[in-house]
Amino acid sequence: MLRPSHAHNVFSATVILMVSTLLSRIIGLVRLKYIVWLLGSGIQADAWNAAFVLPDKISYFLVGGAASITFVTILTRYRETGREAEGEHSLSVILSTMYLVLGGAVVIAEIIAPWYIHWWFHGFSPQKAALAVMLTRILLPAQVFFFAGGVFAAVLLVRKQFSVQAVAPLIYSSGPIVGGLLLFKYIGVSSLALGSVGGALFGMFLLNWYFARRAGMRYRFILDWHDEGLREWVRLTLPLMAGISLVSADSWIIDYFASTTSGAVSLMTYAKQLFNAPVGLLAQAAGAASMPFFASLWTQERRYEFATNVADSVSRVASLGLLAASAMIALGRPVIELIFVGGRFNSADASQCAAYFAVFSIALFLWSAQAIYARAFYAAGNTFVPMIASTIVTAVSIFIYASLHAWLGVMGLAVASDIGITLQAGTIAVLLHQRRMVSIASLDYAEMGRCLLAGLAGGGAVWVGIVALRNMLAHLPATPFTRNLRLIDLVIVAAGSTIWLFAAKWVLEKTGSALPRVARKRLRLG
Repeated sequence: MLRPSHAHNVFSATVILMVSTLLSRIIGLVRLKYIVWLLGSGIQADAWNAAFVLPDKISYFLVGGAASITFVTILTRYRETGREAEGEHSLSVILSTMYLVLGGAVVIAEIIAPWYIHWWFHGFSPQKAALAVMLTRILLPAQVFFFAGGVFAAVLLVRKQFSVQAVAPLIYSSGPIVGGLLLFKYIGVSSLALGSVGGALFGMFLLNWYFARRAGMRYRFILDWHDEGLREWVRLTLPLMAGISLVSADSWIIDYFASTTSGAVSLMTYAKQLFNAPVGLLAQAAGAASMPFFASLWTQERRYEFATNVADSVSRVASLGLLAASAMIALGRPVIELIFVGGRFNSADASQCAAYFAVFSIALFLWSAQAIYARAFYAAGNTFVPMIASTIVTAVSIFIYASLHAWLGVMGLAVASDIGITLQAGTIAVLLHQRRMVSIASLDYAEMGRCLLAGLAGGGAVWVGIVALRNMLAHLPATPFTRNLRLIDLVIVAAGSTIWLFAAKWVLEKTGSALPRVARKRLRLG
């Protein structure tokens, strides 16, 4: 199952990618803790987090932020119709063309980086802006590695080979840690940026290239503007390039408004990165695993099975999202204090970060659902409709972010993020329903309701338990244990997790949920 050449089914692919995502998020958490400890929420932290925005926009607008998604659709069609040689030729043409386009864009971005940083992060001081410019310039070349790696990853995905995709993010996530440990005392925060680029080179690019080559792919530098595959890729990708999805724009918009408050960019970014861990585990892993199978079903014109698979996937990730959100909200504060407090990050920073994290967590099930819905459109070869819809939602959402920021300050941005993703997920779901691709009525609302009830019960039980435990600890005599705040947070997290698990499980079983039974069956425990 772990062999790079092993062909997976939907379940095994989802499992291996979820395990990979979990490991990647653990490494990412270690990386985040390391960065928080080094930088806190000061000038270097804001500059470091701001430095990723321009590279991310270059990637988003030039390759649609979805190189592997569009390639999976195209290469699946070639493979299903027995034209793999043509598919390989088209891959070489597209990759060669984009080396020139993306490489040129990176050079231009290197030149305009100072202007961009001063414009987008208009609240930064000159010192903070200059540091952000330097870090941005270091990070920009990594976008070429991400794109090329995504193309080679698609070669493996259409063959249902997911093992390399499970390992590549682990290497990338480790890059900044390695760079910091080796070079931070010599070149400071630049070491983290160099490590990030190194992780992209070795993890996302070289690893995918090597195993794609082992799978039989042969890349040649070819420029052919008349190639059928190139035209198809442009047709699918142009809408992704031209449109703006709130999934990506959410962080950009938050950064724009938060830059006027010292430390807010860092605290919001830390909260978002912590929130993205369960999003990646639930939505991205399931979406990446399902995408080749969705595309295959659509290509074979098995429309009913396509609709059923998409609806089942959405129901599962939304149900799990509702459950997970309750635990995240209830345990967010002690978890953040346990993990992040130390170095230049203090308890006041943790309290503020935890508040943002709790608000973000409310919409976890919507972030998870929209990721599956979007892939249903992509698998059907339709990127234009979701692009138009997402762009309109983003335009409307900007007004919401601005209004709530003016009213509630930085916290208003977190609330606006939840409102925006509600509009995004709802719009995509309605569009799929109207086109008779995936019916809204086919979702398992009963199971989602049971998970919501279990989540509320679990979260409430944890809140009561934490209050009682804190009161008990407050009345204990002063000892090394009661004075050790980190140890107390560890006890609270462990006790709270146990309370949540038993309370949620009890409600799920009493309400007739299939989730505990399916979980035991999948894990071969019952």
